[in-house]
Amino acid sequence: MKKILIAALLSVFAVSAYAQRPNLQGVVRLERYSKQNQSVPAGTVVFAGNSITDGWPSASPDFFKDNNFVGRGIGGQTSLGLLLRFRQDVIDLKPEAVVINIGTNDIAENNGPYNHQLTLSCIKSMAELADYNGIKVILSSVLPVKEYGWNKAVTNVPEKIRALNADIKAFAEEKGFAYIDYYTPMSEPDGALKAAYTRDGVHPVKAGYTVMEQEALKVVSAVLKDKKVNGKKKSKAKRGLTVGASVGMSVR
Repeated sequence: MKKILIAALLSVFAVSAYAQRPNLQGVVRLERYSKQNQSVPAGTVVFAGNSITDGWPSASPDFFKDNNFVGRGIGGQTSLGLLLRFRQDVIDLKPEAVVINIGTNDIAENNGPYNHQLTLSCIKSMAELADYNGIKVILSSVLPVKEYGWNKAVTNVPEKIRALNADIKAFAEEKGFAYIDYYTPMSEPDGALKAAYTRDGVHPVKAGYTVMEQEALKVVSAVLKDKKVNGKKKSKAKRGLTVGASVGMSVR
């Protein structure tokens, strides 16, 4: 019942938010990974996000192949777009974990005026849906940006990114989810992405992805190790309860 209620509320929320937009499927782009989703190996970690995630497997194919990671990024997408395809591109794949990196296009106002609480709510909803479905949740910071070249009318970009990152991190701590901090090692004092890591101030080049890989691998490895250890403990506990019940113990 709880799962049905959550799904219903999310559906109403998503439809209401996009009610005025034509070609909804074109915005969400459900077809992008439909073929790849049919053959995802067990034990996968899904990296879900926007163009930054979309370009990552091409820039570092061995990082994804060697670690059983798959990328599910779509260029230009906001948090609400990712939420709308989250079941198809993440939950239905039954991965071990998901790394969510989203929010920069919200701040860039790709789909209208930026609403901090809406973006944060979408991220929270994805994290809670993954957690409810037994997928380990790894949240991550929005990368530093000083100015969006395609929308220079957006002001106070570094402040907005820092505020969103602070709330994402606080939510992760509150829920016991892991958090990857890409922002700190990649940021200049003025909030810009370090020049060595980018060509346009927003998207990483190979050197930038290398930093992200180092930060991501530390956190993902720890999460998977913890899941393996705790999974064994739960399995032993379950076997113990079964034996106890068989000899007349009352198990509540």
